[in-house]
This record gives sequence, structure tokens and C-alpha cells, in this order.
Amino acid sequence: MSGGIEIRGLKKAFGPKLVLDGVELSVARGESLVIIGGSGSGKSVLLKCILGLIRPDEGSIRLDGQELVGLKGRGLEATRARFGMLFQGGALFDSLPVWRNITFALTQGKLGGGAAMHQLAVDVLAKVGLEPRVADLRPAELSGGMQKRVALARAIAANPEILFFDEPTTGLDPIRADVINALIRSQVTALGATAITITHDMASARHIADRVAMLHGGRIIWEGPVAALDSSENPYVDQFVHGRREGPITARTA
Repeated sequence: MSGGIEIRGLKKAFGPKLVLDGVELSVARGESLVIIGGSGSGKSVLLKCILGLIRPDEGSIRLDGQELVGLKGRGLEATRARFGMLFQGGALFDSLPVWRNITFALTQGKLGGGAAMHQLAVDVLAKVGLEPRVADLRPAELSGGMQKRVALARAIAANPEILFFDEPTTGLDPIRADVINALIRSQVTALGATAITITHDMASARHIADRVAMLHGGRIIWEGPVAALDSSENPYVDQFVHGRREGPITARTA
């Protein structure tokens, strides 16, 4: 089955700081997994390891049984072609119109295929609730919420098998964040894609996830269905989910 990810014994340190300390995690094909954890817990490092942007010091990351750690050249390119990514902050190219942003990966940044790519962008914009006219605007002409929608459109433009979302609601007010959460959930379902989201936004986690895993101290300390978040019986999860000032997380960092 395509789209299944297996992570075993993943470790990564930066100098004396051990960020990932033997991460064990599985993501089933078609599943939406949300990884929660505080700032500096290693969520972004884990995501970058999966994407091949950072090489772990130890451990294995397998996609459909294929080892991704150490993958280079055409093998890495072929794997990344299966991915769609919504970056924190959107990461749109200000110098390009929206339609070129959306189709950037499909054209590899080249300027060919204008009419076909423009129409494709218009079609994808419709999926995220934006009008055709938006295709010809520049990112600077868009509100924060619209920029997030365009970033989501870019992530799904190539109908990827696996989607990654890095803090997708950062910088948005609760109403616009809820719109983005609903769009992510609907598009993941429509594509039948495997999805991994990292966030500290619990409203986002509850909306997007089938299953939730908590990263703390460099390890996955709890995982379970999203419905079990409030009854995890894990004191770290309980403190984080409910935003409590006192608990084991702050006790260790005090």
C-alpha cells in the first residue's frame, strides 16, 4: 500500500543538544496524524528529517518499505514528487503571481505551459474557496487567510500521496484558522492522502487529526485517536492539551 511511513529509532543532535532521542512512529496510508508538542520539542526537526532536509544521526525512515535516510539524487527527487507541503507562514514567492506559485513544483520553476498551468491553478483555487481572479494577483495583495489558502492550493496541486503541514494556522485569528482547518481536512479526505501535521494549536489538532502523537523530551510519549486526547491519562498530554500552568512539563523546565 502506498503512503505508509515507518520511523524507527530516529535520533538527531545539534552539538550537545539531543533533539530527537529514538523516535518511534508509524503513519498508515490515508491516515491524518497530528504531532503535538511545545516549542523546541523537535517537531520541525522530525518533519525535516522525513522530508530529507536534515539527515538524522541514527535510525530509519521508510516510505512503503523504502529507506529514505541517505536517499540522494533522482531517488530523493522521485520521493519528494510524492509529497505536498504547506510551510509555516505560507512561504509564497512574492515575485510571482498566485498561479505561478501554485504550479511552481509542476513546472520546476520554469515559465512554460502558461495557459494550461493558469487553468490548473484556477481549478485548484476553486477547491480552497478562492475566485479565479485571485490567480493573477501577487501574494502581497492577499490577506493572511487568503495566503494560507493559496499555500494549501500549492500543496495539493499535484495530487500528492503524502501531505505535510507545518503549523498551518500560525498567524491567523480563530475564525480564519477554523476555515483553514476545515479546508485541510476536506482536501486530505478528497485526495485520500496520508497527512502529517505538526502544531501546538489544539483546536487545529482536534479538527485535522485521525490520530495524535505527542513529542516530548525527544520521544513520542503518547499516541492515540484524537477522541482519546481528553482521557489520555498521561500527565504531560493532559497539561499540554488543557494549557495548564502547572504540571510535569513546566516542572522539568522550571
